Amino acid sequence: MTAWLSLVVWAPFAAALVLLLLPARASNAVRLVAVTGAGTSLAGAIAVALSYDRALGGVQFREYQPLVPSLGIAYDLGVDGWGVCLILLTGLIIFAGTWATWTLKERPKEYYILLLALVTGVFGVFSSLDLFLFFLFYELAVLPMYLLIGIWGSSKAIPEQGPFAFAYRSLHVGRKEYAAMKLTLMLLLGSALILAGILTLYWAGDGRSFSMEDLAKASISTSTQRWLFPALWLGFGTLAGVFPFHTWSPDGHASAPTATSMLHAGVLMKLGAYGVIRVGMVLLPEGAQAWAWVVGVVAVINVVYGALSAMRQTDLKYIVAYSSVSHMGVVMLGAATLTVDGWNGAVFQMFAHGIMTGLLFALVGLVYEKAHDREIFRMGGFGKVMPGIAVAFTLAALSSLGMPGSSGFVAEFLVFLGAFRSHPWWAVAGILGAWITAVYVLRAVRAIFWGPGPDVDRFPGLSDARGPEWVALYLLGLCIALFGLWPGLILDAIDSTTLVHLGRIVGPIVAGGTP
Repeated sequence: MTAWLSLVVWAPFAAALVLLLLPARASNAVRLVAVTGAGTSLAGAIAVALSYDRALGGVQFREYQPLVPSLGIAYDLGVDGWGVCLILLTGLIIFAGTWATWTLKERPKEYYILLLALVTGVFGVFSSLDLFLFFLFYELAVLPMYLLIGIWGSSKAIPEQGPFAFAYRSLHVGRKEYAAMKLTLMLLLGSALILAGILTLYWAGDGRSFSMEDLAKASISTSTQRWLFPALWLGFGTLAGVFPFHTWSPDGHASAPTATSMLHAGVLMKLGAYGVIRVGMVLLPEGAQAWAWVVGVVAVINVVYGALSAMRQTDLKYIVAYSSVSHMGVVMLGAATLTVDGWNGAVFQMFAHGIMTGLLFALVGLVYEKAHDREIFRMGGFGKVMPGIAVAFTLAALSSLGMPGSSGFVAEFLVFLGAFRSHPWWAVAGILGAWITAVYVLRAVRAIFWGPGPDVDRFPGLSDARGPEWVALYLLGLCIALFGLWPGLILDAIDSTTLVHLGRIVGPIVAGGTP
């Protein structure tokens, strides 16, 4: 049997090793190796998605090799419907990201090595069935961000005013080094909680095993579950942008280079949400039930606060960054409903938001590269000189606000339906967040692309996308339309997994998706 998952996980890492042997001056060879590594993973992810038996469901493509049998540690890979969806998302984003960074001139070899190492960790998290392996891959995905932002990122001058002016000045708020350090320290704090939670699960389980399947069957006391769940929720939630531990995210998004922003918002934040649901809720069902109302309330805050914060911004990258905080709130809201529709919507939202925000950050990078500006009210009429970019940006924006026919609509509809069945006021707050999203998204699109003509004196070098720059736009734009018009391509696989995992929390689920 072909080891598809090992191919998906390790192809980028192998490409990174090849890059170590290439001279830095061979820039075209460096780019081709990076694209080949990312393309191999994407091809493997597509093969897994097409070959996954939706009728059979459950974990498939299993690869198992004991590593430390005495401690219950094994190289254990496998994917269910959720994993299929998320490794496909990761494959699409990394492939698009390598093309979006094709014009990078500053040390591309080192940049691609770190980027490929990071995505190896992401693939590993979504494929791991062993919690020890899961945590190793998780750290591999998080740590390269410090260098990617600290070296290749960009800085922005933040006004030093108000009661915190001294703190802003002393901490160098707005600089890329500040964003990189803030991101790393906050995510390492979350990692500490995750590690403590995993070790507690290991000792509380019956068989001294790190296997998720064994831990799902273990008899963990109700009291342990009730104090352990919030630790895992906050640990993983820090990466998912859970309020108030989200503050690293806008700074990190805004300072990161294009492909890093795409991975950062497109897939890295999904690791946190996936961890909350797959580890926290599935392995600690009584803890999940006890704390679901808290998760839901905080998710509602995320949705509305993130949308209001995005509406307040004038920097294009910060708009998309705070938008991601709001949309990740939609994911956590769906998870908190403990309903089939809510969970299906949460996982579909991870996919839809990953595609949409990956495209938006690719477009923001293109606009900044050509206009050398990110202030939306200093731009205008760009659609006349970059029609392709304008159409792609408008498509991604419409998906962001939940336009019917886009993948974003399918995800939000399912989450709000689940929220209405669980706590109707959650649905009202979520819909309010979607309305605010429409306000700031349409304002930004009109200001940049469809307003008065551009100032030719300030923007003399404007042009549409060229050559490799089109790859990310076509690939991700097509996915927004394809999965919006035909959501069953991945929703059937998601649903088969949701029914199994949710049944452990709320009891057996009958036809129609009700407990």
